[in-house]
Amino acid sequence: MVDRDAISEILQRMVAGLVATQPAGAGLCLVGGFRYRMLDRGPRRSVDIDFHWHGDLVAKQRELIALFGRRLLPEVRRLHGLDGSVAAGSMPDESEAVAVVDLAFWRLGSDLGRIEIPVDVTRLELADAPIVRTADGVVYCTVSDADMLESKVLAILMRPFLEHRDLLDLFLFSSHASGEIRTRLATKRQLLRLGGDVVERRLKDLKIAAKRHAKAVDAVIREQVDPPTAFALSTNGGGHVVLESATQLLTEICGGAGAETP
Repeated sequence: MVDRDAISEILQRMVAGLVATQPAGAGLCLVGGFRYRMLDRGPRRSVDIDFHWHGDLVAKQRELIALFGRRLLPEVRRLHGLDGSVAAGSMPDESEAVAVVDLAFWRLGSDLGRIEIPVDVTRLELADAPIVRTADGVVYCTVSDADMLESKVLAILMRPFLEHRDLLDLFLFSSHASGEIRTRLATKRQLLRLGGDVVERRLKDLKIAAKRHAKAVDAVIREQVDPPTAFALSTNGGGHVVLESATQLLTEICGGAGAETP
C-alpha cells in the first residue's frame, strides 16, 4: 500500500531544502505548520509550506515557479519516479497578502493518486528579527518562536473561516509565548487594523459553538497527527481539551482590555 503521507513529507522536505539553499530562497523565512513539523519536531503533518517574505510577493512567486521547474521537478522524477507540475495558484480568500505556488506530483499507472503541495508566500507582522535554525546540516531562515506563535493567534482571530489546525498548533506550542505577548499582539493588531470587535466575535464563537469546534479539532487530530500523539490526545480529552486550553490562552492574551480596539 502506498504511504501518501510519507511521500508527501519527503517532497515537502525537498521543497524546503531547495528553497533554503538556492539564491531564489535568500531571505525567505520558513513559517507555518511545516516549520513546526520540520524544525520543532511537531507531531502534526502539514499539507502546505509557508514562507514569510518582506518584498514583492508576486515577484517572489515567479522566482519560485522558475526554481521548482528548473531544479525540483527533474530531481523528484530522478529520485522518486514521479512526474510533476508547477503553476501560480489563485489568491486564497481574494487576499493580496499571499501568493501561492501550486505543486503537484503523480505516478501514472499507480495507486498513488495526485499529491498537491501548495507553497504560500506571505507577509507576517514580526516583532523580532528573523533567526536561523538547522536541520540535517541545512540552514533555514525562520522567525522567532514568539513571532511564530503570535502568527497562529492572529490567524485564529483573522481568518474568515477558522482553520482548526491553528488551535491545535497553539495548544502544542503555547510554551513559546513571550512574556510580553499581550503588548506585542496589541502592536501587531494595530498595524493590521484588527479591532476588538473581531476579537470578541471569535472568542464568543469558540465558546458558544464549543462542541462543533471540538469535533473539528478531533478530525485534525485523527487525520493529521502522528499516531502516538493522536492516541495520547484522544484518550485524554481530545479536541475538547485542546479547544478549552487554546480558548483560555486566547482569552488571557486578547480578552478584557486586550480585546478593545488598539
